[in-house]
Parts: sequence; C-alpha cells; structure tokens
Amino acid sequence: MKHYYLIVDTETTRRNTVADFGAVLVTRKGEIVEQFGAMVLGEFGKKPLFFDPSASDSAFWSEQSAKRRAKAYDAMLESGQRSISSPALINLWLAGINARYAPVLTAYNIAFDFGKCSNTGINLGIFSQRFCLMKAAKKHIGTLAEYHDFCHDNRFLTPALRQPSMTADTMAKFILGWELQDEPHTALEDARDYENPILQRLLQDLTRAKLLEAGK
Repeated sequence: MKHYYLIVDTETTRRNTVADFGAVLVTRKGEIVEQFGAMVLGEFGKKPLFFDPSASDSAFWSEQSAKRRAKAYDAMLESGQRSISSPALINLWLAGINARYAPVLTAYNIAFDFGKCSNTGINLGIFSQRFCLMKAAKKHIGTLAEYHDFCHDNRFLTPALRQPSMTADTMAKFILGWELQDEPHTALEDARDYENPILQRLLQDLTRAKLLEAGK
C-alpha cells in the first residue's frame, strides 16, 4: 500500500490571510503525483503582501520587497505560471486529493499555514493525519553533527545567538548542496523544491508512525 504526503505552503498578506497557496502530493519515494499553485481570489491584489515595517529596504521582508514580489506574481499570472482560484475551488481540489489518496498533511510550520488557511476559508482540517515538518526536521536533521558543521562552515547561523539556522532553505541546502538557489518564497516552489527534499530525507530513516510522532 502506497503512503502519500501532501505538503502545503502559503505566502500571506498583512491581514493574516493567504495570498499564494501551493501544495504538492508526493509518495514516500519522492514521486510527485499532483501539484497545485494559485493566487487566492479576494486576497492577492486586494490586501498587501506581508512585510515587516521595521525591515530595511534591502531586506527580503521589507515593504519595498513586498511590492517587487507583487509585481513578480503579476508576471507569473500573465505567463500562466499561476492562476487565480477562490478558496472554494482550492477546497474542492483538496477534497479530491483526500478522497483519492488519503494523504498525511504536512507543512514546514504547520501551525502557521493551518491558521492562515483557516483565516482565508481554506479547509485543511479534512485530513485525518498531519504533522509539522519543521519539528521533525529539527529533531532528526538539526541535531546532526554534520548539519551543525555545514551551518558553521557556510555561515547559515541565526543573527543573534549564532546558532545553526533551522529554516527550510538551510535544511534543503544541507540535503541538496549549498549552491542551491535561495528559497523563492513562492508557495508551490517552496513546497516542491525545498520542503519535499526535507521530507524525503526524513523518510529514509523514519516510518510514517515515527514521522507523525516526531512532528507533533
């Protein structure tokens, strides 16, 4: 019997709703079965993308960066890389995935994504099993001596305490190579190209039951 995992990622607005929704359905062997990426109707373009007002203009989460990201999303819509979907249509896709595959739901910070989806009317509560990919990764990758060495050698450290970074970007670079491009912070690409490799690394050593336990 195949086990399936649905990795969800979101990019949000300043109103704590979802502007960009992405999801990828994978097997425990890494096969991508289905994927979905869409800007959310009524949220993207209607509410400003999230930014930190205290961030400098050059920082990724600055207001200036949010404006550049919005223009990049507009270009993705024009090129057909993204469509616009209502929360109801996203829920219909999720329901179909659940009915056909009964996957385990995960996200790199599942409490964050679950809450923002709830605020937007996107229902992730239909999945019977879920775990936090970040918690599991911190326990089983973030504690490795070679991971700590990798972070120190490449200066992937937290700004204040100079501890190894536990972001999905750093974890993916540890797995795939430090030359991996920085995480784009677009929902589908983050889920597929950064979080899925982390999941696959964990599945090399953990059963589904142990993964669920690690991600509580």
